[in-house]
Amino acid sequence: MSYHLIDIVQRLKRPRILVLGDLILDRYVWGDAERVSQEAPVILLKEERQEIRLGGAANVANMLRGLDVDVTIAGVVGDDADGRVVREELISVGVDCSCLIDDSTRPTTVKERYIGRAQHRHPHQMLRVDREVRRALSADPARLLVDAVLDQLADHQAVLISDYAKGVCTPDVLSALISAARERNIPVIVDPAATGDCEHYAGATAITPNRLETSRATNRDIRTVQDAYSAGRKLCATLELSHVFVTLDSEGIALVMADGSTELLPTRKREVYDITGAGDMVLAMIGVCAAAGVSPVDSARLANVAGGLEVEQIGVVTVHRNEILGDLIIGQKGEIDKVCSLDELERHIAARRSLGQSIVFTNGCFDFLHVGHVGYLKQAAQQGDCLVVAVNSDKSVQGLNKAPGRPVFSQDHRAAMLAALEAVDCVIVFDEPTPCQLLQRIKPDVLVKGGTYSHDDIVGWEIVEQYGGQVRALGEFPGISTTEILERLRSGAGPITAPFPTPSTERKAG
Repeated sequence: MSYHLIDIVQRLKRPRILVLGDLILDRYVWGDAERVSQEAPVILLKEERQEIRLGGAANVANMLRGLDVDVTIAGVVGDDADGRVVREELISVGVDCSCLIDDSTRPTTVKERYIGRAQHRHPHQMLRVDREVRRALSADPARLLVDAVLDQLADHQAVLISDYAKGVCTPDVLSALISAARERNIPVIVDPAATGDCEHYAGATAITPNRLETSRATNRDIRTVQDAYSAGRKLCATLELSHVFVTLDSEGIALVMADGSTELLPTRKREVYDITGAGDMVLAMIGVCAAAGVSPVDSARLANVAGGLEVEQIGVVTVHRNEILGDLIIGQKGEIDKVCSLDELERHIAARRSLGQSIVFTNGCFDFLHVGHVGYLKQAAQQGDCLVVAVNSDKSVQGLNKAPGRPVFSQDHRAAMLAALEAVDCVIVFDEPTPCQLLQRIKPDVLVKGGTYSHDDIVGWEIVEQYGGQVRALGEFPGISTTEILERLRSGAGPITAPFPTPSTERKAG
């Protein structure tokens, strides 16, 4: 993973997205399954509490709000108490409900789950009761819905369709919306119904079917990535799509483009606690990316991250941009290219600081990486959350009056060796004799230096303390330095056999 994705997340603005689909109210009744009823051979659940959650298209809208997006919800609820609860819940999180239609001829879709605990522990779902109708919208509410959507469509940068086959996403409604969006070059992303009937999504920008939905839509088994590619090509051709995101569980997302090109975007291994809501989260993240003009490849990569964060939680939760940044920075640390340019470093540090993290900075030639360096850098990393190591370039080393033949290793080699250390988060090569220009640009929270330095010997201490940063001298590893090691090599002396040292707390006199 490169700094590229971090940069994309940081540059995401606040688009406005329209979500059309089937709104669902999820109600949970929690209680203690304490005994068998005297009236019938059934478990008696003693209710302790109820919980309300948004589901279906309403959940997609809620997740978009978590991603700091302005959202308009379009759909239908019943003219009933549950419909009012859905509307109130959406308004409470900041969703625009001006395209939400009341329909007195149908109830609000509700899924009511009864969760029982035996002996006050081990909760299990005992029963689910669904209250819904699946017939297509009648003419009047469908017309009201289309009119409301078309009236506001131009104010949105993307459209998401969340089809749960409850009757809102009729061919006529979708045709009118997709056609109008195409005329305005507004991307339309569809999470298809599980039925496999996808003809009415024709003309959309992309769809996000899972393995089962893809199989039903194409009448073929999706057992391998190649199966997903083949099915995706068929969907692109028959539905005139720009691309298809086939979600493949732990394997990641198979991206298929209209020109037939394909790519698998794998997801990293995670602890999966609950897959509920993962599909909605993937749709929401892809929608935000589509609104921002992010490429399908990078959209899939970020959708993997967002979906992965969702399955690590119990139940449906919103995932925020800072959580995605944190996962890109920390969760995938081993995959990031630590050697970066100044622009990349500044963006990386900005992302870290948005998470409330502190930046530690140190610098040096690091010509001959040895145990003293390793110990000192490990100690430096403990001074904050992110350790930046600035390395003198070859030209800079030669200007520091080092011994002839220095540096022994080129700047690329030295940077690569430092980047391989777990304690190091970022490495940057600089040409100047001192790191003062870097300090002025990135303003680290802590400037550290190892070796025989006192506070006043550390180059740049005035700069750092002027803006309120801290300066710390970490001491040295006695008897171990690059110069001493090179002299031993030239003289043919034996190895240094002393045990691994701890840094000296002695300081050079100022």
